[in-house]
Amino acid sequence: MKKTVFITLLGLFVGAITAMQAQSVMLKPLWETDTTLRTPESVLFDPGQKLLYVACINGNPTTANKGSYITKLGLDGQVIQLKFTDNLNSTKGMGILGNKLYVTEMAQVAEIDLATGKILHRYPVDGAKFLNDIAIDIKKGIVYVSDSDDNKIWALTNGKASLVLGDAPLKGTNGLLFDNDQLLIGNGDGSLLRMDPATRKLTTVASGMGGIDGIVALGNKQYLVTEWGGKIWHVRADGTTELKMDTSKEKINSADIGYNPATKTLFVPTFFHNTVKAYSLN
Repeated sequence: MKKTVFITLLGLFVGAITAMQAQSVMLKPLWETDTTLRTPESVLFDPGQKLLYVACINGNPTTANKGSYITKLGLDGQVIQLKFTDNLNSTKGMGILGNKLYVTEMAQVAEIDLATGKILHRYPVDGAKFLNDIAIDIKKGIVYVSDSDDNKIWALTNGKASLVLGDAPLKGTNGLLFDNDQLLIGNGDGSLLRMDPATRKLTTVASGMGGIDGIVALGNKQYLVTEWGGKIWHVRADGTTELKMDTSKEKINSADIGYNPATKTLFVPTFFHNTVKAYSLN
């Protein structure tokens, strides 16, 4: 009887270890761009055109900076068009809805024609201090935007901004991702939150990391998240986390990441290092 129980427990233990190992993620370097990019803050994969958009702050992330631009980058790291859209204001997070590219500009959101790179509209967000990342509910046409300096989440619908969430537990809110009809929120206290858009109820997915900048979904409720300072974390479905990369000692940042699920390729903008790095997931 005791032997049977022991064998059963051992089997469960081995099964749990095997499952955890199966969830492990390894990052293998593929390529790195040259340094023609200036202060790249975010990377967005466009599955339709099979290329990358890179938001380059090109200086300091302040309201006074009017020299930001969007670069078109090939999946091999080669620059297709350095300034696909320029004369932007300290641009950061991006998202695609239909044939439009949306990008934050401190206190407003710019709408860009994907065919031409032309800025079609600019939508102000009253009271915004530091608009940062973007996530899009494609089904409902809602553009979610984080304000890192004001601890708020905004929604842009048909060109009009409305407040979704504000104040605690939001703190230094940055990274956003819309996944499985839920809004993932990267908090400045290192917690990854999930919001139900219908109820606006928040739950904690994982915690114990640093301030979260970028979030990408790996499927099966697993994510990779970054800290701007240079750390990349794997968040498993059970909420446990594992540090996968740390380049902070080399002063190589890891800002707002992009991901190609078809090839399992991660794209990491290095901010002050002025490059984008690509990694394959094994």
